[in-house]
Amino acid sequence: MLKANGGAAALLARRVAIALTISWVAGDPAADRVLAAQETTPPVEPAPPAASPTKETLLPSLDFYFPEGELDFRLNKLLKGSFYEGQLRYDFVKGDIEAFLRYRYYGYQSVYQLGLFDAVEFDPIEEGTNDFERTRGWLLLIERPFSYHSRAFFLAEFDRITSSKEEFRLTTNKTDSFVRVGYQLGTSTDVGLNSIVGETRAERRPLLTAHREIAPFGAGFSSALSYGFDLLGDFDYVKLEFAGLKRFNLGRRSFLISRLHGGSFLHKGDLDVEAPVDSTDRYAIPRGVFLRLDGRDNLKGLDERLRGTEELHATLELFVPWFIDDRRPAMRADWNSWYWIVYAGYGAIGFDRDVLSDSSSYITDVGFGFETSFQLKDYTVFLGGVLAEALETDGDIKARFSLKARH
Repeated sequence: MLKANGGAAALLARRVAIALTISWVAGDPAADRVLAAQETTPPVEPAPPAASPTKETLLPSLDFYFPEGELDFRLNKLLKGSFYEGQLRYDFVKGDIEAFLRYRYYGYQSVYQLGLFDAVEFDPIEEGTNDFERTRGWLLLIERPFSYHSRAFFLAEFDRITSSKEEFRLTTNKTDSFVRVGYQLGTSTDVGLNSIVGETRAERRPLLTAHREIAPFGAGFSSALSYGFDLLGDFDYVKLEFAGLKRFNLGRRSFLISRLHGGSFLHKGDLDVEAPVDSTDRYAIPRGVFLRLDGRDNLKGLDERLRGTEELHATLELFVPWFIDDRRPAMRADWNSWYWIVYAGYGAIGFDRDVLSDSSSYITDVGFGFETSFQLKDYTVFLGGVLAEALETDGDIKARFSLKARH
C-alpha cells in the first residue's frame, strides 16, 4: 500500500513538474510590455453603466470545488481606470493547471479586456499515464453596455492546441481561431450568463443559485454565436448557444428558480476520417467546444461525460429557507442564511437535431441539497452541496460541493 501511494504521489509530482515547466503564456515579457504600455495611457473618465474603479486595492477571491478537488484563486488589482487580474486554477486530483492574466480598460462607452492563458490537462491519475492536452493563446473581449441590465459582447480568440493523447491525434498541433458576438440581459456579474457570451474557459461554475446575482426583475438571458474559421486556423464551425433563468417568489421567503440552456451547431465542417475513434472525430471542431450535458452547471447527477452538437436541458431549484438575514454564531463564524433545496433536471444531447424531439433521449435528474452563507473574520463564505442522481443511467448518486470566499 505504501509503495502504491508513493507511486501515485511520484506520478502527481511529475505531472506538476510538467505543467510548471511548460511556459506560461501570461509570463511572456512581450505581454508584460503590452500591459505596461497600456497602464501608462491616461485614464478616461467613464460614464455609467460602464463605471470604472478608482481606488487602488487588491481583491483576492477563492473558490473550491469538491469532490473534483479544484481550486480557483484570483487576485485583482484596481488601478485608476484599469483592472488587472491574475488567476490560477489547480486540480488536486488530476494535476490539471490553468493560468490566466487579464487587463481590462474602462472606456467612456465600452469595456476592453485583453487576456492571456495557458491550460494543461491530464488523464485521471489512476490511469498511470502522463498524457496531457495543452491549450494556450490570447483573446480580446469588448463589452458595450446599452443600459445597466443589457449589454452586447464581441470576442476574438486564438487557441493553440497540442496533446500527447492518442484519441486527440486528429485535433493536436492545431489552431482554433474564432470570433463571437453575444447579447446579455441581466446583471454584469452573473457568471452563468457571462460564460455564454464572454470568456468561457475561465468562468466560475455555479453549483446552485440562491446567492446568484439576478437582475431586479428576476430574470436573465444570454445568447451567443461563435464562428470558428479555417482562414487563420484549422477548424470550421458555427455554434449557437443560449441560456435563460427566471425566479418565482412563492411566499414565506421560499422561491423557485428555473433555468433553460440549449445549443446547436448551425454548421460543422467534416473531417476525412476512415475509422473515427469517437463521434467527435467526424467534425472539424475542437473537443472543448462541443456542447456538454454533464457538470455542476448542467445535469448535476450525471457521472458520464456526454458531448454533442445538439443540446437542450432545463432545471428547477426550489429554495426553502431555514433562516435568512440572521446572525447565528457557531463554529467561530456568524451564519447569515441557510436554504434547503430540492432540485430536478431534464435534458438531452446528441449529434443530430432529431435527438431533441425524441422523448426517449432525455435524462431525468433529481436531487436534494443546501446552500448557506456565513461571515468568517473579514471573509464572506458561501457553501453549497447537492446529492443528485440521473435516473435513466446506471450511475450512482453524485455528490457535489462548492465553497467560495470573498474578502
